[in-house]
Amino acid sequence: MYAPERQQEILRLAREGGRVDVLSLADTFQVTAETVRRDLKALDRAGLLRRVHGGAIPAGRLDFEPDLAERESTAADEKDRIAQAATAELPSEGSVVLDAGSTAARLAADFPLECGLTVVTHALPVAARLADHPGIDLHLVGGRVRHRTRAAVDAWALRAYGEIRADVVFLGANGFSAAYGLTTPDLAEAAVKRAVIAAGRRVVLLADSAKHGQEHFARFGDLADIDLLITDTGLSPKDAAAIEAAGTEVQRV
Repeated sequence: MYAPERQQEILRLAREGGRVDVLSLADTFQVTAETVRRDLKALDRAGLLRRVHGGAIPAGRLDFEPDLAERESTAADEKDRIAQAATAELPSEGSVVLDAGSTAARLAADFPLECGLTVVTHALPVAARLADHPGIDLHLVGGRVRHRTRAAVDAWALRAYGEIRADVVFLGANGFSAAYGLTTPDLAEAAVKRAVIAAGRRVVLLADSAKHGQEHFARFGDLADIDLLITDTGLSPKDAAAIEAAGTEVQRV
């Protein structure tokens, strides 16, 4: 296969899957990783792909933010497993914060009936799932609600999180990596996530493996801010080991 043909196929795979990674492409096309990096560099120069840590994403995707319905249907099985595993991190008593995001909403739906906790959230979908739970003392943080995430942002939300200290925070992110930290497309959303991290004694990141290596516009923290990452087995053992070497425990489910 000539380089232009391979690059066209790489572009198709990136557009279909949302991202490509160097090692998988090298295996697919039976070429070296350095050859793939040259292909990605050429596609980046042409404005067709945007290079990120370990691979590339379609051009323009750094600022792209899918709506709630699309996120709910993306990596659904992986998010279900992550949410189920996260229930083991719920304290027996005390308080938790649930961040906005489709995986956090799944966790809310999986709360055991015998669970008795104070729960704080700024996400309407999370609150809706917990509003009728008999054992939950639910606190809904207010603010301007973003339509894409159905989550409150801006000064009211920031002030509320500045006044609490929760036992466990369950956090979401659009992208994460050891190199670039934690990112999301929106600055207002990033500010709230930063406040959420500061409000927790223990921080658990819930993120499927497709988000690894993705870099979005607004950065809100480092992986060093995370005590535990719960992700799926799509995150390679090598990448998991690199994250753990930086001090964050990784659970692949």
